[in-house]
Amino acid sequence: MLVGVNDPTCYNCGRRNPGMWGFAPVLRRIGNDLGFVPFVTGATILMYVLSLVMSRDGGSIGIQPNNVGLLVLGASGAYPVFERGFWWTVLTAGWLHGGILHIFFNVLWIRQLGPEIANMYGAGRMVIIYTLAGIAGFGLSSVMGLWAIPFFGAGITVGASASIFGFLGALVHYGRRTGSSHIGQAGIQYALFMGVMGFIFPGVDNAAHLGGFAGGYLASMILDPLKPERIDHIAIAVGCLMISMGAVAYTVYSVFA
Repeated sequence: MLVGVNDPTCYNCGRRNPGMWGFAPVLRRIGNDLGFVPFVTGATILMYVLSLVMSRDGGSIGIQPNNVGLLVLGASGAYPVFERGFWWTVLTAGWLHGGILHIFFNVLWIRQLGPEIANMYGAGRMVIIYTLAGIAGFGLSSVMGLWAIPFFGAGITVGASASIFGFLGALVHYGRRTGSSHIGQAGIQYALFMGVMGFIFPGVDNAAHLGGFAGGYLASMILDPLKPERIDHIAIAVGCLMISMGAVAYTVYSVFA
């Protein structure tokens, strides 16, 4: 059976919006995530290298960035958001990481979950969920960082895990909205496992994880996986990425201005 450009679902495989408004032949070459996962991988690695350069001590560059280097590029938390007034860092902190293992495991999770979320919600809505979850996660972490609650909140915080938990929240909502219980259960199990790890290993921002999960769940409720993705979702997603990258540039400018 042939599939038309405007058909909401493929009659053969069930893929959403198979025609991609007529651009499917071109867009499918870069994957159903429209290249977002490779972009995030490359961008976070680039930001990690830049953070190492910004953290150089006496001309030497180590393998782990310090707080100075992270703050220059847009680390979030109670200190930059409330003491320095850099509220936009809730957009930038997710592109930064505090160490090699930190970035390694986060990239693995993004590569695992990103294509699945794109297949369920569409590439545009995946990026929107990723961005809003990061904002919610770092927003909550910054607020709770003011109260110095053990295991929750941070003065300075970075990492993509807030958005990763947002993906898990989106999985849980997808399972409940569509009746796919195994998908919802997988999201809950992953979130619980990673949440428990947050209380075992030091330095984990549990508030960012909690806020990211809630942000991803709420965003997926608004975007509704039972409705087809629209072309304006793609436009909003591109805007999210442009604003995030612009926020990084503005942070650097604000530090050195």
